[in-house]
Amino acid sequence: MRMKVKKLQPALVYAALLPFVVFSLFPFYWMVITSLKKKAELYSLTANPFYVQKGVTWENFVFLFKETLFSLWYKNSVVTSLLATILSVFVSVFAAYSLARLKFRGSQFFGMAIFLSYLVPPALLFVSLSEVINFFRLADSAFSLVVAYPTFAIPFSTWLLMGYFSSIPRAIEEAAMLDGASHFQIIFRIIFPLAIPGIITAALFSFTLCWNCLIYPIAFISSGPEKVLTSGLIADLIRGDVFYWGPLMAAATLATVPIAVIYSLSMDYFVSGLVQGAVK
Repeated sequence: MRMKVKKLQPALVYAALLPFVVFSLFPFYWMVITSLKKKAELYSLTANPFYVQKGVTWENFVFLFKETLFSLWYKNSVVTSLLATILSVFVSVFAAYSLARLKFRGSQFFGMAIFLSYLVPPALLFVSLSEVINFFRLADSAFSLVVAYPTFAIPFSTWLLMGYFSSIPRAIEEAAMLDGASHFQIIFRIIFPLAIPGIITAALFSFTLCWNCLIYPIAFISSGPEKVLTSGLIADLIRGDVFYWGPLMAAATLATVPIAVIYSLSMDYFVSGLVQGAVK
């Protein structure tokens, strides 16, 4: 009996996980098959919505590239999200290390204040941020988002990295100090290599938050060529109560590609950094 139970155990585990996998992947499946359907089938009440009946078509993807500025919006999204992520992680690493390791008066208060600032709704910030963006003469420019995105990416990344830096044994740094290493040498030669999983996790979260942001692109950019995916698709593919579902699902399919690739390539670092940072 024990041998039978051991043999059945993997199958039972996979059977228990199957409903969660189906629940998680179904929206992506629905998105892909909708993007491959012809318009007549898409709006037909007699067609089966769960699979393609009348042949796969690429007309929705062709529509995106020929009738909209999708390729330009895609490039703007990649550039602004990458620049904002690099800036946010760079600032967060030093802020998190100083708050986690350099004990000074009010360090705990500052750490809590940084996390609470992440909880402030963006709808309360874009009015004041517009003044900053106008000061730098970035209004109606895609680069205005490089200034706006770090306002929510830096607090979250700092909070996450504070927990990760706290998980690194202090004895390693003390040994380096005994050997004559300065704080900057400790950060760049010891802490950074050890904190790679946490830094990658912070970068992944920052990039995802920037890539999916909607309110700032809508508030700061009105020019078509300067828009990013989130604001451009809403402006061109949702007109009043008319939704261009085929092109919308095609755009959503292409927009998930960079996120899916990044998470797939960095999954081991992501899990390690998230677990250790969250525990601390």
